[in-house]
Formats: sequence, structure tokens, C-alpha cells
Amino acid sequence: MSSRVLLSQIWPFAWPGTSSAASTTSTSLLLDSKLTTDKNASSGTTPSFVDVVTSKGFRWIVSCILAALVFLSLLSNGEHIFTRSPIPISEPQRPGSRTILSHSHRLDGPDDVDWSRFAYVQYVTNSVYLCNAVMIFESLHRLQSKADRLMMYPASMMSPDATVSSSDDQRLLIKARDEYGVKLAPIQVQHRDGFDDTWSDSFTKLLAFNQTQYDRVLSLDSDSTILQPMDELFLLPPCPIAMPRAYWLFPGKPILSSQIMLITPSADEFARVQRRIDSAAPDDYDMEIVNSLYKDTALVLPHRPYDLLTAEFRRDADHHVPYLGSDTEAWDAVAVFNEAKFLHFSDWPVPKPWLATPEQLRREREPTCMGKDDEEGQECSEKILWNKCYTDFRERRKRVCGKGTSRQGRR
Repeated sequence: MSSRVLLSQIWPFAWPGTSSAASTTSTSLLLDSKLTTDKNASSGTTPSFVDVVTSKGFRWIVSCILAALVFLSLLSNGEHIFTRSPIPISEPQRPGSRTILSHSHRLDGPDDVDWSRFAYVQYVTNSVYLCNAVMIFESLHRLQSKADRLMMYPASMMSPDATVSSSDDQRLLIKARDEYGVKLAPIQVQHRDGFDDTWSDSFTKLLAFNQTQYDRVLSLDSDSTILQPMDELFLLPPCPIAMPRAYWLFPGKPILSSQIMLITPSADEFARVQRRIDSAAPDDYDMEIVNSLYKDTALVLPHRPYDLLTAEFRRDADHHVPYLGSDTEAWDAVAVFNEAKFLHFSDWPVPKPWLATPEQLRREREPTCMGKDDEEGQECSEKILWNKCYTDFRERRKRVCGKGTSRQGRR
């Protein structure tokens, strides 16, 4: 709406080009005021103060002044009144939009929320996952997330109050604390001897249940990328735990995913988890533990948009029903990516993004063009997105941690 239209609506005089109704009203008021003055003049009396302030002309002038002040106030605060939307969780996707890797959304939560009661939590067991965790916190910082940030890390790495680093691990811990506002929580890594290195320390994640200084914590796997803020999850109805379905295993194996968990820490729940860990079978890891305890009672988060696998872009065109949740919705890689908030790297046998990938393996495993001939200049969104996710992770790893890809390391 132009200022011209606003003026014609707020002020009772005619703006050039508007209808004559307002002009007629203002003219009649002026004439009425003039007649009153002429009447007093013909009677030989001087209008009293009461006559002046009670005249229609005076009231009209005062109304104009007040309207002008209101209008100027609206203009000075226009960016808040005319453009601010109530608690935007994510920007609506315009029909036909094909923008790739354009996530710049942020959440403006209610002003009365005490965000210090909530925290994003990361667990660290070694140097590789320390860098990944710092990258997660850098994303939260860049996206202006409001909740606290908590890092559980091996106590042997550094005192949480240290100010000088003598190792790369200490440098990253100090950076996370001082640049990204991360609270450091030294812990004892929950290690199981005789198990694959990838999973032997995974029970450490479950220490999130013991972070009772918070009302709620959001545990995120660090071999992932945060695409949009997720602060809104902290405001879900009360529950011990909320998790998405592991949609890629449905319907054959209907279990919940521990890649993202909204947890209500408590001494009782942590004791339950600890007892279940103590009785764990050799093939039980964090995902098995939480499913055995909460599969039938957890609040189920929608995996769309909170738990997208990179492997989804490599599936055949007719194999996206588990993710889409519909057998009638058409697959649109760009639309799916643009609505996603949390992306997990899972493309075995392609290594995790911090490990070097042989070029031949990358070409063999990257998405096909789903019937599109990209050699003729047509867009192949799946291939572009999938490769960009990996290159983006590596670029951020170098920028945030000062590290390149490794030839060896834990998956």
C-alpha cells in the first residue's frame, strides 16, 4: 500500500486524485467554522475561549494534527508494524521456486520464552567429532538460534575454564566457548571394549538424559548439517522424549531414529537408561537402547522436515514414498531440500564427508539424473544437491576448524 493511499485513509482531507467525499466533509467543517465566526462578528461580540475550543473547525484542526502524529509514528516503526510476521517457523516456499542451497531462515520465538531453560547438546568422544560438533554450533550461531548450546566432551581434553590452548582440540574447545557461546561440560566417555570404533562410544550420547540443569535438550548427531533453526521443537507439549521415525527402515523395521532426540532430562529417566545400558546385548547401541525404552511411548517428530538422509537423493524416482509419506505426491528434490531442517550424511559405502572419497567411488554412487539428460543442459537437481551437500560440509570444516579431509579415520 502506498503512502498516498494511507494518507487518504487516515487524514480527512482529499488527496489529489481521491474521491470528493473527504473534500466535501472538510469543506463543510470549514464553512461551519466560518459561519460561527461571522455570527459572532455580526453580533458585536468576541468569541470566547469556550466558543473556540468547542467549534467544529477547532476540533477538525486538532483531529488533523493527531492523525498526522499517528501517521508519522507508523512510518517510523513501519519495519515492525508492516513487515513483521508472528513467530515465523519457516518461510513459505513460493510455487515453482527452484532455488538450491538457499537456507537463510531464522526463528523469532515468543518474547516471553526463557530460552536458557533449553539447550542444543553435542557429545564429543574424539578429535574428529569435536570438529563436527563445533561446526554444528557454528551453524546454530549463524542462524541465531535462541536456546543454549552445550558440549559434553572428554574431561581429559581441557579444563572448561582454560584460556590458553596447547593443542588443536583445546583451540577448538575455546573457540566454541568464546565465539559461539557454547557451555563446556567435561564428561567421562562411555566406552565399550571389543566393539567397532564407529559405535563403541555411542552410549555417551545418552548422557543427555542427565543434563538436569535444563528443562529440555535437543541432541543432534554431528555427522549432519543444520539447514534451518529448530528452536520451535523446545516448545512442543511435555514428554520424556520426542524422536522421528527411521523412515528409511519402514515398513519392514518400524523403529525411531536417534539422530535427533528432544529429551526432558531427569534423574529417573537417566536411571532407566543407565539400567538398560548395563543389560545391553553385544549388538545394542544408542538407537537400540532408546527404542527398547521409548518406541511405544515417545512423541513422534515428523521426519519431514526434521530428519532427511542424503541417501534420499540417490533413490530411484519411485522409491520416495517412505520419506514423502504419500504415494500420490510427486518427488521434487529441490522442494524437499528447501523444506528440510536437518540433514544426516548416510551414503554407505561413500565415506562420511570429513573423509576423502575416491573419485571413482563418488561417480559410481552419486545420484543419477532420474531420466533427465544433464549432458544436454537440463538440470539434474538430485546430483547437484547431493554433491553440494558434501562440498559444503568440507568447505565449512576448513573454515570453522581449519581442517581438510582425512585419508583415514572413523566413519
